Amino acid sequence: MATGAGATRRAAAVRAVPRSARPTQARNTTPRPGRWQFWIDRGGTFTDVVAVEDESGCFETLKLLSENPESYDDAAVEGIRRVLGLCQNDPIPAHSVSCVKMGTTVATNALLERKGEAKLLFVCTKGFRDVLKIGYQNRPKIFDRDIRKPDVLYSECYECDERVSVDGEVLRELDEEAVRRDLAAFKHEGGYDCCAIALLHGYRHTSHEERVGAIARELGYSQVSVSHETVPLVKLVGRGDTTVVDAYLSPILRRYVDKVERELPEGCDLQFMQSNGGLTSSRAFRGKDAILSGPAGGIVACAKTASECGHPKIVTFDMGGTSTDVAHYDAALGYERTYESVVAGVRVRAPMMDIHTVASGGGSVCRFDGNRFRVGPQSAGADPGPCSYRKGGPLTITDCNVMCGKIVPELFPSVFGPDQNEPLDAEAVIRKFRDLADEASALAGREMTPQECAQGFLSVAVDQMALAIKKISVQRGYDVTRGYTLLCFGGAGGQHACLVAQSLGIAKVFVHPLSGVLSAYGMGLADVIALKERTVEVPLSDGTFKDCALGPLEQLEREALGAVREQRPDADEAAVSLIRRLMVRYAGTDTAMALGCARGRTAGEVARDFHEAHRGQFGFALEGREVIVDTATVEAVWAGGGFSTAAAAAAAAGGGEGEGRRAEPKETRRCHFAGGEMEAGVYALEDLGMGCEVPGPAIICEKVGTTVVEPGWDARVLPGGIEMIMREGDAGGGPAGAPTSQPANLPADAVDPILLEIFNNTFMSVAEQMGLALRNTAYSVNIKERLDFSCAIFDQHGGLVANAPHMPVHLGSMGESVRIVISRNGDDVRPGDSFMLNDPYNGGTHLPDITVVTPVFAEEGEGEGEIIFYVASRGHHADVGGITPASMPANSTRIEEEGVLINNFRVVSAGQFDERGLRDLLTKCEFPCRSPETNEADLRAQIAANALGIRELRKMVSHFGLRRTQAYMKHVQDNAEECVRRAISKLSSGEYRYEMDDGAVVAVRTSIDVERRRATLDFEGTSPQAGTNFNAPKPVCRAAAMYVFRTLVDDEIPMNEGCMKAIELRIPQGTLLSPSYPAAVVAGNVETSQVVTDCIYGALGVMAASQGTMNNVTFGNQYHQYYETICGGAGAGPGFDGCDAVHTHMTNSRMTDPEVLEQRYPVRLNRFEIRLGSGGRGRWRGGCGVDREIEFLEPMSLQVLSNRRRVAPYGAMGGGEGELGRHWVVRAETGKTEALGSCDQAEVGPGDVFVVQTPSGGGYGLQE
Repeated sequence: MATGAGATRRAAAVRAVPRSARPTQARNTTPRPGRWQFWIDRGGTFTDVVAVEDESGCFETLKLLSENPESYDDAAVEGIRRVLGLCQNDPIPAHSVSCVKMGTTVATNALLERKGEAKLLFVCTKGFRDVLKIGYQNRPKIFDRDIRKPDVLYSECYECDERVSVDGEVLRELDEEAVRRDLAAFKHEGGYDCCAIALLHGYRHTSHEERVGAIARELGYSQVSVSHETVPLVKLVGRGDTTVVDAYLSPILRRYVDKVERELPEGCDLQFMQSNGGLTSSRAFRGKDAILSGPAGGIVACAKTASECGHPKIVTFDMGGTSTDVAHYDAALGYERTYESVVAGVRVRAPMMDIHTVASGGGSVCRFDGNRFRVGPQSAGADPGPCSYRKGGPLTITDCNVMCGKIVPELFPSVFGPDQNEPLDAEAVIRKFRDLADEASALAGREMTPQECAQGFLSVAVDQMALAIKKISVQRGYDVTRGYTLLCFGGAGGQHACLVAQSLGIAKVFVHPLSGVLSAYGMGLADVIALKERTVEVPLSDGTFKDCALGPLEQLEREALGAVREQRPDADEAAVSLIRRLMVRYAGTDTAMALGCARGRTAGEVARDFHEAHRGQFGFALEGREVIVDTATVEAVWAGGGFSTAAAAAAAAGGGEGEGRRAEPKETRRCHFAGGEMEAGVYALEDLGMGCEVPGPAIICEKVGTTVVEPGWDARVLPGGIEMIMREGDAGGGPAGAPTSQPANLPADAVDPILLEIFNNTFMSVAEQMGLALRNTAYSVNIKERLDFSCAIFDQHGGLVANAPHMPVHLGSMGESVRIVISRNGDDVRPGDSFMLNDPYNGGTHLPDITVVTPVFAEEGEGEGEIIFYVASRGHHADVGGITPASMPANSTRIEEEGVLINNFRVVSAGQFDERGLRDLLTKCEFPCRSPETNEADLRAQIAANALGIRELRKMVSHFGLRRTQAYMKHVQDNAEECVRRAISKLSSGEYRYEMDDGAVVAVRTSIDVERRRATLDFEGTSPQAGTNFNAPKPVCRAAAMYVFRTLVDDEIPMNEGCMKAIELRIPQGTLLSPSYPAAVVAGNVETSQVVTDCIYGALGVMAASQGTMNNVTFGNQYHQYYETICGGAGAGPGFDGCDAVHTHMTNSRMTDPEVLEQRYPVRLNRFEIRLGSGGRGRWRGGCGVDREIEFLEPMSLQVLSNRRRVAPYGAMGGGEGELGRHWVVRAETGKTEALGSCDQAEVGPGDVFVVQTPSGGGYGLQE
């Protein structure tokens, strides 16, 4: 492809093309002269084609169905033929095509639909056959009783008998003869032709992987994906999944590429868009890089066009039929990429454009559930489609716009009905909305018009989309109210862009004229990119920096340059930009930050930049802590296209020049907006001259979409598109999605089904934003990586309003802590105060869980100076003292042995952090904290999370008013109460006694009052307070009850105080569930909580017991401390089997990756597998437990806290029991096995091996 002056001439020619170009559908069989470039986005439904003639700049667009086998074999090739004026089977002349640049969802759809390679073999290290099935052991949705983990992509696993240590020592040599024999059998007898190879530590020590890969290729496997070639980075789970994805998708991708190449002239320059936003040659296009191929083109187009049109900071907004994609871009920072993603349930470690998707699109179904207006996640799809499509479909967002008059049926394509020649069916929409309005009016206690209902659904949809944008902008520290533009594309984006922007406080919207084909347009603007990365994992110091950090960068530079030259032999090396980065993190954490590392940088400069960047993003820096260079990356960029984004002018409307002229509408019509009904001008884009101004409210129609200019906005037609600007005084910036105008004449405390859904979503969003802030700013692995934390907001009385679904055992229990702070401090609370506590006798759970509570004071105006809300965050701290490292002793008998007891300590006073008082509190006691600086860092993170919650709540008050906000705190609680009452009415009374391994019993009698829809849980008969540490404070019992009844509601409802209003707990004093000082409680939180949960399920008879333990394992010495909980089997229930190898009920913490575990601790993981066949028998079988085997390389103290080693998990309705768990130590010197009790400890030395088998779930129903 030519660059320089020739490209500049072509760009100028493109700019000169008339602005009347329109998407072409019909075939023109007159051959077209010239040499063309084709930029194509092959989507799941439509294929978009942008064609540009090299010399004249002639510009055309085309949209075709991606699948239309009656008319053509491939939509991309058909699009090329149509533009060139060729018949269907005519060969494509070589002189007519200069290049083809494509994005495709072939790989994405194959992954979503599980239609990749049918037979795929996964090759792993012996002992790790289930490593990808287990993953990180957490379940996707914490309230699902029927736990569904995504299926793995491979068909069978082959375990290589080999092992290499983290340092590269060969522990078991690879048996090449056995590998050759076995792989040959899989190929010839099993029919396998594709394999994925991921061996432990193979990313760094590659020889075994190389030899296995070579054998597979020699045997004739057509697809061999090897992990160190696919993604040479640490983390076996993510790297293994990515390698499997590559092997699963590459064959189907290769078949598609070959199909296209056969139709193109020989030697045609065919390039494909990668997920990272760069083009690559068809030969180098791989499955792992194709997952976001299409959407990446849209981000590239947005970035390139926005910068050229004067919008350097943008939020992209791509709203289609079923979902909306959003992303953030700042020209000064470049593309934002994520290096670890979950796509269709599969972990992918590959650089991808950071795009967030929310299930709100034009086809999202709108429904009234009796309380709230709900939008999505269900979609009407293409068939039957929205109600207005004349196929009997449900009401959707598209229909809402028809009802409000924002979509004009007469100006919309008439392609509906049996003969595909009728307009949208507005009458059907009106009829359905009238029925819905009657139903909603009865609940609201006031008349709601069909238009008001439709606008209400639009407000809810805007809420969801705005919250999605917050996740990729505001939650990451970007202030979108300052200098940002919302860049809109997609079929439905223009109808909602102003509302979304206004709710976020974004004052400018830009609608690209090629919005309907923008992803295809981006293919032509993209650069050729080769991105190379490698794990470094060395301390940042002068001694290691040159060889261990700069050395890999130099090598990666050569590899990246070589990759570009291989793809583009015509690329001038001087024109290739090289971007060098180091991913840097603090020792002991997993969150690395990308820092530029240009030539000449020193270790000291990189360290300084890291501390400054960490302080800027997270609010603190640990300058005395060791810094690790985690990964080196080099990105080689060749911008060889040279096309100006002004080519977009070819697709803009063409009504002549109209600079500064206010356009005259074709007509005016009554439309319903958030502020009520008003007259809106209707304009045709093709009639508007360049520079014309269109005042809102207005509707701008074009052949491929509709743009709504909301009241308070003005639009202007520019060469690059339609720019809409919010008028002064109309700026939003309230809570995301808040309607621009609230229902008229509605009392502040009245229940409105629209506002109920918006407040419900917004309260939960605030809690989720707090959680993200806490995770981002915390230091310890427990919070940052294992996700053992929770955040919540409370009303002025301490009643829970929203608890983000983080850690189940925290659910509902923080309210007690808040109420303790209220009662203990009375009027002695000032703005800027924060209190911390972990006292299990006053609202806490166990000592490592420290809660920080912050009051929210009213500012100017209503209620000024009064406490109006509370926010709180709870995190599991790595160590709070006690007799063992990590503060999880197996045999503690009094609370002081478990750590520092904290009760209502004012950690922040009037905005001043009490560092000295905190240090004294943590260190001047019988068993002090071992690392108080880590506690301080995590506490500062909790305080920062609370501060974010306060800011967001104050935005709500500013927008809605204090009275309405507080009223809806009660309304969302009432809504949750109603949902739980419905679930209670379907239950039956019962009772259950569940014995623990130590002989103690939890007993519960559930009394269901169906008429009053109430439940009483009476724990009379539970064992007395114990001398062990299995005592569970009352908040733990309350959390277990709240969790159980929340799981019985098969809907998305808020987790708040309302969930417990219909439930009475009767917990006798002096029992295991209501201990008093100085009872030990550490196991009560992690173990007894599981027993209480299973006991309630047993009394209700709704499912069998799960593993019933968290299998807490702690080991450490003076240099290392490590804590993990281990998954097991889930219980079965009516209609579903229990899930294997997953965390259940009151925990959902993640497991450390095997390679990371060995990298950071002196241990070796020998085995981690599912205990096949261990699940309880029954019509529906229980989930299986796991085997885990850890070898110690240094002397350590080992502690185990567990249950279900003597009393098995029960089966239900005739189902069999799950298998017991057990654990033991194998001594290196003698080979003897030492069995350990349920709660036990041992001193271990080098070579000693700890083996744990976790319990399985019980079966449900008699086995047929």
